[in-house]
Amino acid sequence: MLSVSVKHPDAEDFIDAKLEQGKVTGANVSVKITDEFMKAVIEDKEFVQQYPVNSQNPKFTKKINARNLWKKIVHNAWKSAEPGILFWDTIINESLPDCYTDKGFNTESTNPCGEIPLCPYDSCRLLAINLYGYVKNPFTEKAYFDFDLFKEHVGHAQRIMDDIIDLEIEKIDGIIKKIESDPEDFEVKRVEINLWNKIREKCIQGRRTGIGITAEGDMLAALGYRYGTDEAKNFSVEVHKTITLEAYRASVKAAKERGAFAVCEPEKEKNNPFMLRIKEADPQLFEEMQKYGRRNIALLTIAPTGSVSLMTQTTSGIEPVFMLAYKRRRKVNPNDKNTNVTFVDEVGDHWEEYNVFHHKFAEWLNVNGYDIEEIRTMEEEKLAEIIEKSPYYKATANDVDWLEKVKMQGAVQKWVDHSISVTVNVPKKVSEDLIGNIYKIAWECGCKGVTVYRDGSRSGVLVKDDKEKKSEFKETNAPKRPKVLEASVVRFNNNSEKWMAVVGLLHDKPYEIFTGKAEGFYLPPYVEKGWVIKNRTEKGEKRYDFQFPDCDGYKVTIEGLSRSFNKEFWNYAKLISGILRHGMPLPLAVNLIDNMSLESDSLHTWKNGVVRALKKFIPDGTKAKGKICNSCKQTTVIFQEGCLICTSCGESKCG
Repeated sequence: MLSVSVKHPDAEDFIDAKLEQGKVTGANVSVKITDEFMKAVIEDKEFVQQYPVNSQNPKFTKKINARNLWKKIVHNAWKSAEPGILFWDTIINESLPDCYTDKGFNTESTNPCGEIPLCPYDSCRLLAINLYGYVKNPFTEKAYFDFDLFKEHVGHAQRIMDDIIDLEIEKIDGIIKKIESDPEDFEVKRVEINLWNKIREKCIQGRRTGIGITAEGDMLAALGYRYGTDEAKNFSVEVHKTITLEAYRASVKAAKERGAFAVCEPEKEKNNPFMLRIKEADPQLFEEMQKYGRRNIALLTIAPTGSVSLMTQTTSGIEPVFMLAYKRRRKVNPNDKNTNVTFVDEVGDHWEEYNVFHHKFAEWLNVNGYDIEEIRTMEEEKLAEIIEKSPYYKATANDVDWLEKVKMQGAVQKWVDHSISVTVNVPKKVSEDLIGNIYKIAWECGCKGVTVYRDGSRSGVLVKDDKEKKSEFKETNAPKRPKVLEASVVRFNNNSEKWMAVVGLLHDKPYEIFTGKAEGFYLPPYVEKGWVIKNRTEKGEKRYDFQFPDCDGYKVTIEGLSRSFNKEFWNYAKLISGILRHGMPLPLAVNLIDNMSLESDSLHTWKNGVVRALKKFIPDGTKAKGKICNSCKQTTVIFQEGCLICTSCGESKCG
């Protein structure tokens, strides 16, 4: 997580960082918003930025129009789903660890998804309880939530989390011992040893835990509540209040048996707003905490739980179900009996489409006597009629009233001592003003952070089909080839044989390819780039030469690039080059080549080499259309550094 205070003079430049694709990768971006800034936005007043941000005597200050900066934050979030918002004063004021700033527990930022605000050197420890598991007789009139069993399991979960901290300390000790035994001089190892010692110290002093939940959306539906209604919100608050009281009760019990966290001083936190809510809800628990302290400085969170929800086949975290039903495709042989060919793609493969249901919606169908196999092949209109009868109707991520969802988050937040990771999903056509209103309501409701995702605002994310789009055939004209093209060299092995490819680039995109066995086309190992020059022989025939700089900077030319490779490879390469220069999207071109049926074994290997060479030029995050993950069978496969990665389960296929 990269975060900056709205008070920092460079905040505006930071907010723009994610708009330039590829400039900032591998991190989420959020802005720490203060109450003072929000008031200045609402009242349309000036706001003072300064550096250092928290200094009483800053070296630099400047006045800005708060509303203009707010509009930029909102616009960027509308356009690219970032930056997210961290309501920093709410985070600090509600934080129990920040009662111990004199001991180094001052919150500086959050973990990547924002659910745990952290001080320097502290760790993010997460555990999720499946709420759906406590619904007895789900999706029936007899459904109820087993609070007694739930309370018992929350206590066990807190004890498990505390044990995990001891395991973490044990592993840190092992790391430190390993570093100390390394042969380097102490000065070389000093920084790393100091880092791990600080992590160990924070671990022991605070013993921070992170108990959370998953399947909130499924729990509500199984009990007959519709996500986004006041009735559902009130029940959720009761559940999270229960988690708080039972987890803190377990932590106090552990403090009696094992001792409180090292810097615990109950007097420091007795007037904290979160602690006062515990005092009001359970005075006896508060009194015991004042007497014995507790084992852990802070205990609770709600994480996205994406992978966990896949394993439990439930909705994730506090979120509603994303989609109840969606289309999945499988490749079929049109000659097989009982095959239903839905469409034929650009490369001639035959596909069948069928409905796939959210797992707990499928349970609702079973409970209510529907034939799931029959419904799998239903048309959308008939399927919609059945969905309308379910407790999930109007309760998906794009159906739930967005402001009501934020209000629910704020209500639940009052019983979560860390924070909640929530994404508010909105349709593609919503205005920027709505995004700003969601942020404003989130601040007023007491949320600690919020992210808004507008459908289609970021590539590589699951999106809804746009039914307004129509496919139509268009003729294309290939851009004229300049005499000289920049080129990239890609080498690969076929068993003991060395093969290679030279990819000509126009505007940094593959325009042509020459590839085959490297026999007769020797290039020094250091050559990775060069130029392909289009020439003519004395007889007037086309000839392609390859030129590259040697170690001394002189240009070396190898004539007759086309003749250096096997004739059959050359002819296939000409065909593929034609596809590239006429603008077929690179993922589709790769898919086309990958599905070529070739007789010779060596041609199969040549095909794999071409695919490997071209994959390197596909931007990271590009969706691999038509690809289905072998492990989880989802269509969430993307290109990443020349490999195919499933964003749902993490399966990777390279080469």
